[in-house]
Amino acid sequence: MTATLHKAERLSRQRVIDSLFAGGASSFSLFPLRVVYLPSDALEAPAAILVSVSKRRFKRAVKRNRVKRQIREAYRLHKSLLLPTLEAKQMKLAVAFIYLSDRLVPSSLIEERMKGALCRIAESL
Repeated sequence: MTATLHKAERLSRQRVIDSLFAGGASSFSLFPLRVVYLPSDALEAPAAILVSVSKRRFKRAVKRNRVKRQIREAYRLHKSLLLPTLEAKQMKLAVAFIYLSDRLVPSSLIEERMKGALCRIAESL
């Protein structure tokens, strides 16, 4: 399994995003991340992600983009914890990662929480 993040693995369909946040999706928090996920058949890849960092928390786009890069990189490195479970169950999953903190945190902390989040999603499926 390659450790890349293809375009098909990024959530971009408005209908899927709306259904993810309309209700009925499962969610949990591992500070500084909140994870919302929902099985969806309208995806090309086994898992598609959306990364959100609030403008209210970081006014400067430079900081928002840094946090988004950190989250995408942590997912890219550790998505192998989730994908075998999805392929075994023949499921497709839409996942949103929402950044909750109003401070920048080290990449190592985000990676640690990402590992925990992906394992938790895999267990709950």
